[in-house]
Amino acid sequence: MSFVVRPADPADAEQLTRLAEAVSAEPEGWLISTGGEWRSVGEERRYLKALRRYPHAAVYVAERDDGALIGRLSIARDQHPASLHVADLGLMVAKDARRQGVGRALLDAAGEWARGVGVRKLELHVFPWNEAAIALYEAFGFEREGYRKAHYHRGGEDVDAILMAYRVA
Repeated sequence: MSFVVRPADPADAEQLTRLAEAVSAEPEGWLISTGGEWRSVGEERRYLKALRRYPHAAVYVAERDDGALIGRLSIARDQHPASLHVADLGLMVAKDARRQGVGRALLDAAGEWARGVGVRKLELHVFPWNEAAIALYEAFGFEREGYRKAHYHRGGEDVDAILMAYRVA
């Protein structure tokens, strides 16, 4: 499979909304917003437009040769003065595009972004049962830094999360 990683554009909003809904519907899936639904297409478009004026965050997409968006990485720098060197990220890859280098390529883009803005540490949360994602992150160089019991509320229950971090070189 051939794909490119590029910054997201407001025109990507509809495809990104569909991707988020598909990934978050998986039982082991990604954590969506606390309201139980991803942003609407209009909200996503406005968010992506706002990012153009905000240098402390970015969204990257993986786009297949046929124009389908098969991955998304969101990254945002911590705004506390003592932790401006840290950024939090979220990653999702379409089910049929996993284990084909998409996640790795998006993480590479996050590393490039971080180096460009002076971020030295990337953090993320992953569900303990998401073994494939944990394997990807560890292969990339992320390390487990903590275990957060009942950190998220998902599907009517409190669920744990593993905190992982990567030191940007």
